[in-house]
Amino acid sequence: MSTVSAMPSPEPGQFFALLNDALAGDSLVRLLLTKPSGAEPELERIEVRPLLLRGVASLSFVYHYKTRDITKNYPVTEGVELLRSLTDEAFKIVHLFLQDEEIQLAFSKKGKPMLKRSKAQHAAKPAQAHDREKQRFVELDRPFLTELGVTDQQRQLIPAMSRKWKQINKFIEVFQKAFDSSELAAKKNISVVDFGSGKGYLTFAIHDFLRHTRRLDAQVMGVELRENLTQLCNSTADKLHLEGLAFRQGDVRHFAPQQLDVMIALHACDTATDYAIHMGIRSGASIIMCAPCCHKQIRPQMHNPPVLRPLLQYGVHQGQEAEMVTDALRALLLEANGYDTQVFEFISLEHTSKNKMILGVKRRQPHDPAETLQQIDGIKAFYGIKEHCLESLLRGEQQTCSTDECAAPAK
Repeated sequence: MSTVSAMPSPEPGQFFALLNDALAGDSLVRLLLTKPSGAEPELERIEVRPLLLRGVASLSFVYHYKTRDITKNYPVTEGVELLRSLTDEAFKIVHLFLQDEEIQLAFSKKGKPMLKRSKAQHAAKPAQAHDREKQRFVELDRPFLTELGVTDQQRQLIPAMSRKWKQINKFIEVFQKAFDSSELAAKKNISVVDFGSGKGYLTFAIHDFLRHTRRLDAQVMGVELRENLTQLCNSTADKLHLEGLAFRQGDVRHFAPQQLDVMIALHACDTATDYAIHMGIRSGASIIMCAPCCHKQIRPQMHNPPVLRPLLQYGVHQGQEAEMVTDALRALLLEANGYDTQVFEFISLEHTSKNKMILGVKRRQPHDPAETLQQIDGIKAFYGIKEHCLESLLRGEQQTCSTDECAAPAK
């Protein structure tokens, strides 16, 4: 049975001394502020947890309203001062949960404080050092993750969605690095279009990153051929009261955004990737992110030199070579049009087989494309390639490139 002791005033000072000791000793599990005073009628409670945010010890405040949750992160010192101001004035009860102890600071109707201490009813462990050092780029308590079925009502990861959760985090990690290195880092208004947005996992995530984490005036649009998915995503955005997020039915060949700072097209099948990159380049997008799949256009054109034929007599090798050549030409064409380009594994093969990403970040200074264009011509000549869809689009030539869809993981 737990033992409970009541202590005389000054309880608030002692409570915050215990909180500071817990922070210093890395034994804080969480805080819970309940019984609101009514200053914000819709606010029900606030939950506070420690976290390491970009290398800085911080406190994460989750404001639980009747219809939505809002998360705000503060450095520890600032967070503790905020807790002091919220205690008694906004909330009458504050629970402090430590590894082996629970402490409650409560205020009576007349404002008299009372401090109670007891043994923890259930063993609780603070985050281990290696877990706290592992940075999450999207926190699990974000409401959109619950609405999309990634987390449950207690904001816990649903085991079957662990792969999707890793993909979301990796996507935001890649985007954050690209964003910080681009000219967009100095802007307040950002326009993003995600072609083939599917179920909207990554579209919601990038909106959350720009609006919630970076506090920017971002306008994010998901474009998807399947009307039922656009309706589903729009209803979710409306339910969460997410400003600056919308979904439209359409495809990359027929959709022309008025402004485009970031162009995303993940799992764009075959030449749909070329149309997406072309739109990004012609719109002057600062960041272009593509994850291509189903490389059909180049493979029938390729005539392998005799020295490579023993290697490429196997169909699987021919397919891998065609993918490599197709995406290398795309990357080089991005380079020739003013982008610093990377081609890399987006997420490990254990999570998805469609794992390659082409990332282009627009250069701040002009660059002579002559050498890159020579490299493109040399590759085409070596393999006997007559036409690459993206190259033809950039030249303004008429195209009949196929954009047949393929089965791809829902985004």
